[in-house]
Amino acid sequence: MYRRNREIVIIGAGLAGLSAGFILSRAGRQITIIEKDPTVGGLSKTVNHRGFRFDLGGHRFITRSKKIEHFVMDILKGDFLVVPRKSKIYMLNRYFYYPLRPINALFGLGLHTTLKIISDYCKERVKNSLKPANIISLEDWVVTLFGRKMFNLYFREYSEKVWGVDCRNISKEWVARRIEGLSLWSAIKNAFLKFSGKEIATLSDKFIYPPNGIGQIADRLREEIEEGNPVLTNTRVMQIYHEDFSIRDVIAKNCKYLYDVKGSEFISSMPLTNLVLLLQPAAPDDILEAASQLKYRDLIIVAVMLDRERVTDLTWMYFPEKGIPLGRIHEPKNWSPKMAPEGNTHIVAEFFCFKGDTLWNSSDEELTSITVKHLGKLGFINESDVIDSCIVRVPNAYPLFDVGYWEHYNKIMNYLKNFRNLHIIGRGGKFRYYNMDHAMESGIEVAEDILRKPLPEKESEPLLVGA
Repeated sequence: MYRRNREIVIIGAGLAGLSAGFILSRAGRQITIIEKDPTVGGLSKTVNHRGFRFDLGGHRFITRSKKIEHFVMDILKGDFLVVPRKSKIYMLNRYFYYPLRPINALFGLGLHTTLKIISDYCKERVKNSLKPANIISLEDWVVTLFGRKMFNLYFREYSEKVWGVDCRNISKEWVARRIEGLSLWSAIKNAFLKFSGKEIATLSDKFIYPPNGIGQIADRLREEIEEGNPVLTNTRVMQIYHEDFSIRDVIAKNCKYLYDVKGSEFISSMPLTNLVLLLQPAAPDDILEAASQLKYRDLIIVAVMLDRERVTDLTWMYFPEKGIPLGRIHEPKNWSPKMAPEGNTHIVAEFFCFKGDTLWNSSDEELTSITVKHLGKLGFINESDVIDSCIVRVPNAYPLFDVGYWEHYNKIMNYLKNFRNLHIIGRGGKFRYYNMDHAMESGIEVAEDILRKPLPEKESEPLLVGA
């Protein structure tokens, strides 16, 4: 076993953990980052499969924070593209622009359906001006903001496809966060008046993207950190020891070594439920029960490589209807020409699922076949175009905010607040649906908080005890 003292131990090398590590290492602090995957980046990594690059879903970088914008610009050193967003929704056998373009919607949905959408919207506005709605679920929130017709037409099926539960059981916190500031009036104003949408992230029409994929940000952060501190990949935390509400050390294991890493401060971006389960001594029974009630939604990425120059001119295409198993597709080459070899392209499809269900347990061949079949039926590709494929299963991709989750979440967080030297960051760690900028911000804020503390007394690095 390797025993070592490090000032700060960071669990997880996603963008949150790497951002924290970058700030701390730049300030001269001794850190160790422990990451279970073979590469860094977490959900914001880029896979390179025989020259075809793809993210785990298309990840655009956009932020309202000048601080985070400057942070990323500094990391990338000007090596980025500004990509125009062009997205569509496929439903009712038609294509609709997203964000909304009223003329396209009018002719696509028909005058009767469009008038019904507007009528329902106005009805909800009047009703809620007289008596505010009691909003608990995603369904309540969307109907109140958009009207019943719009909810049934688009939000219901897509939301249930993404989350795998009825909209009445999805908490309002998710949709309020993800469609923050958006109303039907905002979308119409954006379309008719060419409003830029700069104050509403959902409507932004341009985004920043590194030429070699979004994982370029994580890779650059790792390079900077490793100039003086280790990033241990393929290394899984097995136990987290504590005493008197202070984390003492973590036991981590990879294929070669067992590590016992002591520290004065511990930062965790691992899934919140996993963190609770790894504590030694074990967390109280009520905390373990609360952790068992929090769930994550999992994701499967299917990348289909094609002997084609280009398939679409879109950044994303959404498929809300349940008859099409794909949730969303994107063509990485439309984000950066470096994402595919010259003369080739690829389509990346996202399937939302739960670990252990039929879709998750499908073979790679079955998943490729399903994807190719539906892309063919939609008219995008021919089976003869396919030259390769790559499947990536992503556990714990999205925290699942079902109605009532907040009570369990608060119980866990109130317990963890008792630990004086434990800091929780990131999407999975904080059980929050963070975009990349929010995840990075959470890591940077914790790092800055630690830097404001007095420096701990230094201990000498122990010798190797055993291997």
